[in-house]
Amino acid sequence: MEKKTVLRKPAGFLDVYKHKPGAEKDRTHYCPGCGHGILHKLIAEAMEDLEIIDDTIIISPVGCSVFAYYYFDGGHFQVPHGRAPAVGTAVSRANPDKIVISYQGDGDLAAIGGNNILQAANRGESIAVFFVNNAIYGMTGGQMAPTTLEGQVTTTTPYGRNPATDGLPLRMAEIINQLEAPTFVARVSLHNPANIRKTRAAVRQALQNAKEHKGFQFVEVLSMCPSGWKQTPVNCLKWIEEKMLPIFPLGTLRDRSAEATPVVRPEPVLEPGKVLEKLGLTEDKSRGFARGTVAEEYSEMSIRIAGFGGQGIMSTGQILAQVAMEYGYNVSWLPSYGPEMRGGTANCSVNIQDDTIGGAEAVSPNMVIAMNRPSMEKFEKTMVEGGSLIYNSTLVEISPSRTDIKAFPVPITGLANELGDIRVQSVVGVGAYAAVTGMFRPEDIIEMLPQFFKGKNKSIIDLNASAVRAGYDYVKNNF
Repeated sequence: MEKKTVLRKPAGFLDVYKHKPGAEKDRTHYCPGCGHGILHKLIAEAMEDLEIIDDTIIISPVGCSVFAYYYFDGGHFQVPHGRAPAVGTAVSRANPDKIVISYQGDGDLAAIGGNNILQAANRGESIAVFFVNNAIYGMTGGQMAPTTLEGQVTTTTPYGRNPATDGLPLRMAEIINQLEAPTFVARVSLHNPANIRKTRAAVRQALQNAKEHKGFQFVEVLSMCPSGWKQTPVNCLKWIEEKMLPIFPLGTLRDRSAEATPVVRPEPVLEPGKVLEKLGLTEDKSRGFARGTVAEEYSEMSIRIAGFGGQGIMSTGQILAQVAMEYGYNVSWLPSYGPEMRGGTANCSVNIQDDTIGGAEAVSPNMVIAMNRPSMEKFEKTMVEGGSLIYNSTLVEISPSRTDIKAFPVPITGLANELGDIRVQSVVGVGAYAAVTGMFRPEDIIEMLPQFFKGKNKSIIDLNASAVRAGYDYVKNNF
């Protein structure tokens, strides 16, 4: 029988990029000619072939690399600029049986993260680092990076990098190779098929070592940045060969894979009781609120709360998470907001369940609390079928477009205004949530108000108690 060639995404990729905003969930966001897509594919293929997809955790810091979670089917952490090795250290040590990847760019790893990467390498942490060197800050406007070449024009070196004022480009692979601990150190490139094959081999060696927990792996990858370099993709390939290779020679600087042995560290203390004992917090100070009967549809909650900055979006989520903990649930709270403190968009994700929470973001929530119309229109689309939508009917003058979800129009802002202070609308929303789900008793929420509003006088506590009751009673009386 004639063999057929089947082209498909590697299993290391998500089939649909469900975390990617917008309609184009079947393609990457990278600029045409960028090397990230090539390197992503090489890593995803290796994850599949080495059978490590379910055991891989990817750390991606601020920069072009931060959106790795759009694409890879694995665990993810998005972290501040340059801090991936520090977070990777914690993740690796807390999960010694997992494969930890740190995916970083040159403006990230070699600049603000320079000390982070050196210390992690020097300790021989069990991390596979893929360092994308495109000689420029690609995401933030094309500024000079530590790897920018002498004479290279960037937005911050319009006359070219001058060694007298800017120093010379850092050769990170050579710097890492000076340390004793790393197992594998290589520099490869993506500028032609032959070198892509060599990159593929280096990626696989690094991940094979990581699978076997053989310490620190470092693969520097020379990559194209047409947008930052202001060149066509074809010219970028030539530019790597003509300009970058003389400064950043390719090759394997170190390979101790054969003789390296698995890194053995003290076992992490993960049992909650033992952690509390280590911290001297053995007393259980939770209130131990008694749970009532909760309908199956509300037994495991994935909640998205959204609205304008200043509407108490984050406070609503924090209060729900804190109360849920007092009921003995596992919880997570993840904020997301724009640069404006007030008037901008804001949302947060809250998960409440008995089992381990695998991801903090409410990607497909079964509950949305929408405080304004843009938030309702955006997040009702993401809800699972049969989910519940509480929306602020004071500000949202339309009905939801979906008919396969339960809708609860509650005049949250109006109820707060009737109490004399619009700022309590966040607590009105908490009361409404308690009534819709039956998960919390209002008196339990009210009991915790002094904890949420420490230092506030009794009149503030009483006002918020009335807000809890207002939201709760409105739902009970109208639905």
